[in-house]
Amino acid sequence: MPSRREFLKDLMRTGAGLYTPAAVFAVLLQEKKNPQSTVVEVKNPNAQSEGHRLRTDVVQTMVFEAVRRLSGEKNDRAAWKHYFTPEDVVGIKVNCLFGRGASTHPEVVMAIVEGLKLAGVKPENIIIWDRSDGDLAKAGFTLNREGPGVKCYGTNGDYDPTPTRHGSFNGRLSKILSERITALVNAPILKDHSISGITNACKNHYGSIDNPGAHHGNGCDPYLADLNALPVIRQKTRLIICDAIRPICEGGPGLRSDYAWNYNAILASTDPIAIDTVGWQIIEARRKEVGLPPLAQVGRPVRYLQTAAQMGVGTNDPNRIRLVRVG
Repeated sequence: MPSRREFLKDLMRTGAGLYTPAAVFAVLLQEKKNPQSTVVEVKNPNAQSEGHRLRTDVVQTMVFEAVRRLSGEKNDRAAWKHYFTPEDVVGIKVNCLFGRGASTHPEVVMAIVEGLKLAGVKPENIIIWDRSDGDLAKAGFTLNREGPGVKCYGTNGDYDPTPTRHGSFNGRLSKILSERITALVNAPILKDHSISGITNACKNHYGSIDNPGAHHGNGCDPYLADLNALPVIRQKTRLIICDAIRPICEGGPGLRSDYAWNYNAILASTDPIAIDTVGWQIIEARRKEVGLPPLAQVGRPVRYLQTAAQMGVGTNDPNRIRLVRVG
């Protein structure tokens, strides 16, 4: 079946129906201003072995499949080259504040590293990073600030000397983000959050600033929207790879083992609002399944999604999110 865009183009060519060329052009112009965003979800029930240990080979296959489907390329090398060049210095921003079980899994990150290498990015030009060395270590990452190969280290207080201001946001950015990298992979873990409702791509950047505590009022709205609208974040973000292997639907952002479940998925997108919208839907569906009320009913509506969408950071409109499910 032809898309609406194709249908309207046919009308313009043939003059059929009651549509005038001006009216058709107006619709096409509006679609150009509000393009559809793609979110890919790759699921595999074999992603984990006993004890919730991730299977490295399966996880890498999932991540590569997600990037290939998102890019539209036919092979893995072309898919990663779609987003990165050998000249890039790539930061992989992980979420490690709450340790193992509530942080981005190292296996997911290493799959991203392999993809970047496939695109020709030098290992020395890949930086796995978060707020501090301590956070990375307690989440299972091996630190490497000065040695050969892929780097892994925290900001450790090395923020821009001057605060960045944008709307409600006022804070200093990590120099890893602002100065050292040319491209960014946002690699969050999907969880419930006691203030913002969920934590995913947008909330992951609270680990990129010096004062996240100053930006938690009103369910983090409009702070999250204003932060993620910063040009340095929007222009450097090439990919978002969400770890949804074992999300947490209640009690987050810390580990609540009784509310973690085996979703066994990787999500990929270039739109932080679209991927957060899909993540929110996943959390809400699980809450319903286990008898928990919707987030809005417990005083944690995910307000920032609509605010960010209105600012043009991305889309939260289900009609403009193309969800590709694999597996």
